[in-house]
Amino acid sequence: MTHRTAIVHEWVESIGGSEQVFFAIADAVGPADLWSLWDERPASDEPGLDIRRTWLARTPLRGRKAAALPVMPLVWRTQRSPAYDLVISSSHCFAHTVRFPAARDATYLSYVHTPARYLWESGIDARHGSAWARPARALLSRADARLGAHVTSVAANSAETARRVERYWGQQASVIHPPVDVDYFSSTPDVPAGIDGDYLLTASRWVAYKGLDQAIYAADIVGLPLVVAGHGPEEAKLRSIAATVRVPVHFIVRPSRAQLRALYASALAFLFPAHEDFGMMAVEAQAAGTPVIGIRAGGSLETVADGVTGHLAETADPRELAVATEKALALPRGLAMASHALQFSSQRFTARVQEWLGQHAELSREVTAV
Repeated sequence: MTHRTAIVHEWVESIGGSEQVFFAIADAVGPADLWSLWDERPASDEPGLDIRRTWLARTPLRGRKAAALPVMPLVWRTQRSPAYDLVISSSHCFAHTVRFPAARDATYLSYVHTPARYLWESGIDARHGSAWARPARALLSRADARLGAHVTSVAANSAETARRVERYWGQQASVIHPPVDVDYFSSTPDVPAGIDGDYLLTASRWVAYKGLDQAIYAADIVGLPLVVAGHGPEEAKLRSIAATVRVPVHFIVRPSRAQLRALYASALAFLFPAHEDFGMMAVEAQAAGTPVIGIRAGGSLETVADGVTGHLAETADPRELAVATEKALALPRGLAMASHALQFSSQRFTARVQEWLGQHAELSREVTAV
């Protein structure tokens, strides 16, 4: 008997960490229909996978995340689909609430990047944190917890996320760390970094909770140039801050994968001050043999071996980050860092996902035969 599988994700606009996991789950599972609320990948990000769009993609709410937030659970409960036997969600918002009308008796599994931080963790992520939004957040939080009760098993990307799943949803979650292409980032770069001299590096989406402003101030205290790689809505603010410090700050907008590998390999250290759910870029930097400066919270507690592959500051205060940076600069680079990164490899992720499927779905004999 042939079983039919679906893998769903929130939205796809560029290939970030959660999207990489979405596609890696698809690789691990094998033949499956891929779904997202909307799919607006730039041509340069096209991985060659066909993604089915929900009916939300045909409305003016497409791409408007804040405005679409209240209707997302409705979308995942009313979307027409085939009668799937297995549905796997890749969720950082409401994808875990998916229950296709034609697949009500399916086995539902959810890989959780985090329960939506702007609903549950406004102290970490203040988006939509204004007073007027509080009543809406309270309603959506209740829906977020209640509408995922049908999920058979939850896997979390880190112990931090697993604790949130238990605290907010009342569910137990196993931990499956995200896939990092350790082999790629540990290999010799084939393009130059494009930056002369010694420098520190920070890279991520340019949004407030990533703490890139703190990284700029920390680099100024240390007295070393900083490269800020990525893109996002905070660009103007970050450039304004950079103009006030004494050290050079270079902005690289939307670096290619090859360019990012070269930046990691040539940097003296990688500044990663965010309270992250996991933090794939910190692992990429270590794979390149570069020490990481993080904070003693969130995913960095799992990804950084404090005193061996980097140093963790108590908080993201620039003075504490600067002290941790000075310590990290004295660490021996190379093999120990790359070896530590191996535990987060893509191969290990694939094995763990297939093991997870085998534990919770009888039909896994077929979907894991890859």
